[in-house]
Amino acid sequence: MLYSKIEGSGKPLLILHGFLGMSDNWKTMGVQFAAHGFEVHLLDLRNHGRSFQSPDFCYELMVKDVYDYCEANNLEKIDILGHSMGGKTAMLFATIYPEIVEKLIVADIGPKFYPQHHQAILGGLNAVDFSVKPSRNEVEEILSQHITDFGTRQFLMKSLYWQEPGQLAFRFNLAVFNNNMDEIGKPLPDNAVFEKPTLFIRGGSSKYILDEDFENIKLHFPNSKIETIPNVGHWLHAENPKLFFEITSLFLE
Repeated sequence: MLYSKIEGSGKPLLILHGFLGMSDNWKTMGVQFAAHGFEVHLLDLRNHGRSFQSPDFCYELMVKDVYDYCEANNLEKIDILGHSMGGKTAMLFATIYPEIVEKLIVADIGPKFYPQHHQAILGGLNAVDFSVKPSRNEVEEILSQHITDFGTRQFLMKSLYWQEPGQLAFRFNLAVFNNNMDEIGKPLPDNAVFEKPTLFIRGGSSKYILDEDFENIKLHFPNSKIETIPNVGHWLHAENPKLFFEITSLFLE
């Protein structure tokens, strides 16, 4: 069963993090939604955070995990919000189980195919040798040689934890990601359609959702609208949390 942190009470809202992330990334936002009358379920997807690790990794399995979570928690009607990889998982979930999902929010990802673009990040992560018991500062120094963006490094460092005294590790399953990177970019199936209210939010400085993607989005999500948060990149919810929350909470109401 997926690990979750539950905040508040009311209408169930599931939040799915992106690739290499975890539920903690959404903790502040989750508390805000809870204050607005939602029972917020912050999930760790398989091979991420505190959820189980598995050699099998694809969107279909992540969708099945979310369905099993809903069943185990008696969640019959939900709203769902997903960012990046979590957004694609949420899209596929809504198209397979439309009877469960009432509203869908997708943050900075489209239904299209994305070519591999995490090579520098994976290079940095794989360069860390935990057998020599590096300190947190040493891990960050190694990452900085491969990943120039400070925000990206800080995001990855959040998954660093003390496995035991003196021994750090990443919470995510790097070995499985190394073998399954092509899964992350896979498109939604051609026949996948969700006809209920859907909101796509993109970062104005991000390249994940382009103007020419709108037509494809409408094919899969005919009852969708697309909002742009200006001057933010892919981590739009972290870069402008105030506007992100305003747009999403208005849509959910």
